[in-house]
Amino acid sequence: MNVLILGSGGREHAFAYSISKSSLLSQLFVAPGNAGTAQIATNVALGVTDFPAIKEFVLENNVQMVVVGPEAPLVEGIYDYFQEDAALKNVNVIGPSKQAAMLEGSKEFAKEFMERNEVPTAAYQSFTSDTLKEGMAFINSLKPPFVLKADGLAGGKGVLIISDAQEAKESLEEMLVGGKFGAASNKVVIEEFLDGIEMSVFVLTDGDSYKILPTAKDYKRIGEGDTGLNTGGMGAVSPVPFAGDVLMQKIEQKVVIPTIEGFKKENLVYKGFVFIGLMIVDQEPLVIEYNVRMGDPETEAVLPRISSDLLSHLNAFATSSLDQENLVIDERSATTVMCVAGGYPEAYDKGMEITGLDKVVDSIVFHAGTTVKDDKVVTNGGRVMTVTSYGTDFNEALKKSYQNVDKLHFDRMYYRTDIGFDL
Repeated sequence: MNVLILGSGGREHAFAYSISKSSLLSQLFVAPGNAGTAQIATNVALGVTDFPAIKEFVLENNVQMVVVGPEAPLVEGIYDYFQEDAALKNVNVIGPSKQAAMLEGSKEFAKEFMERNEVPTAAYQSFTSDTLKEGMAFINSLKPPFVLKADGLAGGKGVLIISDAQEAKESLEEMLVGGKFGAASNKVVIEEFLDGIEMSVFVLTDGDSYKILPTAKDYKRIGEGDTGLNTGGMGAVSPVPFAGDVLMQKIEQKVVIPTIEGFKKENLVYKGFVFIGLMIVDQEPLVIEYNVRMGDPETEAVLPRISSDLLSHLNAFATSSLDQENLVIDERSATTVMCVAGGYPEAYDKGMEITGLDKVVDSIVFHAGTTVKDDKVVTNGGRVMTVTSYGTDFNEALKKSYQNVDKLHFDRMYYRTDIGFDL
């Protein structure tokens, strides 16, 4: 079959890498893709939210499946766009409906869904510029630190954790009145701080049955020891070593099953990946957030551990027969380390030549912000590439990743040397 992957990051390169190995595949396209996807697929110059152009391409190239990488096309309703068009409705779109994508598009919608379906989460309230005073009073009622979340999509940067009450109030005003995160922070969710350890669980669902994919833990802060500004993610480890059978049973019973059943009860059409961000507090899972697609860079550590045919599993969505698929997980650990442009997540330069890619041994380089210019691979984003490795445990895998990161170079390249430090 012909498959189109939407997106241009490391996550999409990881999808292309896994899908390219399938015997079911005829042609693989990535839009817009990067220098890495160009080596294993055909890159196509399409915007991920340009639905009419995507339609034209899908029909011209007999594309039977569209795998949606980033959140924006899902929140803008690409699934519905295909379903409502007679020429497109038989194309298997991997991703939820617009209404279901609100689980990521609105923090308040997600919190209300969790409440209705008894999914454990932190206590919260949401506020707008009209209820700024009430928001400040709510901050006074909480113990520090304070968690402020922009309600809408803010590119992974809309969450602030602040220790000082006065600073939290000033930040709330900056978000609601000053437009700190644009329209995303027209509404802000304030919630109690959960003191525990984070992990991510990924679930594949055809809307009826589900499969739990390998767990992962990612590292969002730019600085060593989880300090500094939030980023899109600086590295990841899979599986999470502390997630034993007892905890995983709790997660399935208390979080995964109520979530999937909630989709059915509320008629939320959901055929795709559910990312569940968890905080484990005293061995109990609480949900921090839902994402309606795979996380990045966790995908670069999770997908390489799926040794069965990913395309076959996704193909089963068309007939709601995921329960008949045999998901096989590689027992080895996988880790990924992100190399970023100097200055990221604030201002950074593009167009730096990347060298050493041909020297990487026994690891996989997933390109994120890269492109080809004058036959050279150059940087084209803040997060440039990740290096993924296998090992008998995460320490061995990390050692390999770091050995290969040392072979790569571009001007002002930066990476964290302490991924997995808290495990």
